Amino acid sequence: MASYAADSELGKDTVYSDQYDASLLCPIPRSKARGLAGVQEQHARSALPFIGVDLWTAFEISWLNTDGLPQIAIGEFVFPCTSHAIVESKSFKLYLNSFIQTQYGSMHEVTEILAADLSAVTNSRVDVVLYDIGEYNGFKPISEPEGLCVDKQRLAVDTYQPEPSFLAANSKSVVTETLFSHLLKTNCPVTDQPDWASVYVSYTGPAIDRAGLLKYIVSFRQHQDFHEQCVEKIFTDILERCGPTELSVYARYMRRGGLDINPYRSTVHSIPPNYRQVRQ
Repeated sequence: MASYAADSELGKDTVYSDQYDASLLCPIPRSKARGLAGVQEQHARSALPFIGVDLWTAFEISWLNTDGLPQIAIGEFVFPCTSHAIVESKSFKLYLNSFIQTQYGSMHEVTEILAADLSAVTNSRVDVVLYDIGEYNGFKPISEPEGLCVDKQRLAVDTYQPEPSFLAANSKSVVTETLFSHLLKTNCPVTDQPDWASVYVSYTGPAIDRAGLLKYIVSFRQHQDFHEQCVEKIFTDILERCGPTELSVYARYMRRGGLDINPYRSTVHSIPPNYRQVRQ
């Protein structure tokens, strides 16, 4: 178990509450996780080599209206990468479940409570949007970016822990492109449950060797860490090994327990492109 996750609710017996309880939220300081992952935060947050957010989607949000009738919504939560802490995912699920038998006058009221609680526990502004089920696909359609999938290559692979030496670039050829793979798989650092994702690498700079990039992505297959730290490692390794002038790394993880987590790190944009992957 990673030391920064030892105090979380992961891997422990659970007592479920169906009455609102903000104390269920468990923060994990980003600085601890980044230190172990080799992504040093330093003293100033501006020292980070990236900007970006963690975009969470919750598909199991429900509460009661003032007549006792259940209401449902899909929620989108935007956590800045400069926040003091992330929220441990199991505690987030328990917190959302605590709304189930609590009455509220409107969806707006629920949105305001969610934003206030999450901002307080992470010590940063967290933006929250709740979508009516019927309108969600109109705002967040399934799509793919323009780019090249690197998965259909013939190459031998025998390394399943992150190996940055696989990354290389051709300094004689400068390009602007998006490369992506649906083969990213990592493991929870506490429960060892598999986490599946598609990862998108958009950059300007020396052309990244596509076979090496695929081998590098696949090398995370037995790696244990939270989604956010995996993406930050991918970002910093590509930045160091390939020397792009602009770089964005975006992972769209599959949902578990009604939540998906989608970290985005970039040198140029703070908010990721507006698409969700077909497996989501």
